[in-house]
Amino acid sequence: MRVGLALPQYGAFADGRSLTRLARAAEQAGFDSLWVGDRALVPVEPRSLYSTPEGPGPVPHEYRGFLDPVSVLGAVAAVTERVRLGTNVLVAPWYTPVLLARTLASLDRLSDGRLDIGLGLGWSRDEYEALGVPWRGRGARTDELLDALDALWGENPVQHKGELWTVPPSHVELGPVQRPRPPLYFAAFHPSALERVGRRADGWLPADLPVPVLGHMWSAVRQAADRAGRDPDGLRMILRTNPVLTADASPRHPAGNTVASVADYLRAGAEAGADEALVDLQMTATSPDEILDLAGTLLERLRAG
Repeated sequence: MRVGLALPQYGAFADGRSLTRLARAAEQAGFDSLWVGDRALVPVEPRSLYSTPEGPGPVPHEYRGFLDPVSVLGAVAAVTERVRLGTNVLVAPWYTPVLLARTLASLDRLSDGRLDIGLGLGWSRDEYEALGVPWRGRGARTDELLDALDALWGENPVQHKGELWTVPPSHVELGPVQRPRPPLYFAAFHPSALERVGRRADGWLPADLPVPVLGHMWSAVRQAADRAGRDPDGLRMILRTNPVLTADASPRHPAGNTVASVADYLRAGAEAGADEALVDLQMTATSPDEILDLAGTLLERLRAG
């Protein structure tokens, strides 16, 4: 199983001072990938509850300070050589296709073809409103965004005409290094979103699901791929976990509350079909050094089997 680590990006880790040091250390330690997320703001009185393995609740206060994901990956691309660099996830409907195509192609070039694109639909109505993007129709908006990205990364001259965006015949010659595009993954839980993964993506990005649920949803993704005439075995699953390590003897989190239990959860996820694990330790560590210590111990356990 490949193992990835979330980069320091939010809360106490959002100052950026330790970003490049941690990225280099993670690469040297043997991690396979480094990841960022996407958050615009935290409303004082949110209309949308934040979903956790323990149930809906308030938005974590750590999310009030969130470094821009593209800026973080650009900085990390300059100081690493081997690790894959991914988004888990960019909220797809927030972005317009021409600018997003340019941004992602630039990241892929700056990293010499190491970009993995993870997209999702988001969950906060407040963020959508603040960004001037309609909440309704976000699935259809995402489908057209994908169509436009494929067109913009295609043969020149490129063009796209859809319900939301029109790109006249144009020259866009600096496409991504990876062809026809970098690997594309989707975070998805709703049946229609799982169907989109099977139809359009290279893989799925679940997070902190109980292993039986994980297996059931993965089967739905694979069936959707088969119905679309695609090879289900060509899809990859990257399983994310955001553990909180505590002394609680009865944790409700699917990954448990210790490094050992997190390793056991990820191994069980691999048996259910996950090709790669992504661990975010920012909700449980108190310093970049603690992130590295915990991550190193977890990596040793996973490598040892």
